[in-house]
Amino acid sequence: MSIPADDNPWIRRFHHEPNSRVTLVCFPYAGGSASFFYPVSDALQATMQVVALQYPGRQDRRLERPLTTIAELADESFAALRPLMDRPLAFFGHSMGATLAFEVAVRMKRELIDGPVTLFASGRRAPSRHRAETVHLLDDDGIVAELKKVSGTDARILGDLELLRMVLPAIRGDYTAAETYRYEPGPALDCPIIGLAGESDPKVTVDEVESWADHTTAGFELRTFSGGHFYLAQHQRAVVDLISDQLLSLKL
Repeated sequence: MSIPADDNPWIRRFHHEPNSRVTLVCFPYAGGSASFFYPVSDALQATMQVVALQYPGRQDRRLERPLTTIAELADESFAALRPLMDRPLAFFGHSMGATLAFEVAVRMKRELIDGPVTLFASGRRAPSRHRAETVHLLDDDGIVAELKKVSGTDARILGDLELLRMVLPAIRGDYTAAETYRYEPGPALDCPIIGLAGESDPKVTVDEVESWADHTTAGFELRTFSGGHFYLAQHQRAVVDLISDQLLSLKL
């Protein structure tokens, strides 16, 4: 069961660690929801606070209009997270969530000077690396075929037409946001960036992940794992250990 953070519909907290030195903020992938990161929160609950963002248009927010640009998502996410920024934050974003985490970090640096203490960019090319993608223009069957290809959606949902009708507007909205995003050049972040990638991910190459190094002045590290776009499912323990080792080693 999630614990609302100040009753903010954007933020989900599954466990409570009041003495945490750092809060890890998790940004879901296109079509994903906050609950995807429950295992991360469960694994880290003894050492740090973990919260996950819940975008409009899914689960308990399914009646809300999905947002269709990264700019909208970043502005709303930044506003929702603002009350948590009185203590150190780290960001973990997967796929579209990595782009969104980057844009929220840019807003933090611009508005507050201090950004996140670390940005974990998983399964996503660097903001400056563009691909022409048009999944959001496909019909419903085409989007379902894409979801099956990257294996990011529960098979039970893909086989349930009623559930699919409920979630497809949010999925299409997220794909629209991710695929129409264009990076606007600006100052690099001053936090470390750790790029994570599946070695056989059809959505991003290792070279595209390595370009995250261009977006920070504080050092970049690349970690690769066997598997595809959702390598996380097979390497949860290793990813959690990576997050823990990085954040607990920081002098905050």
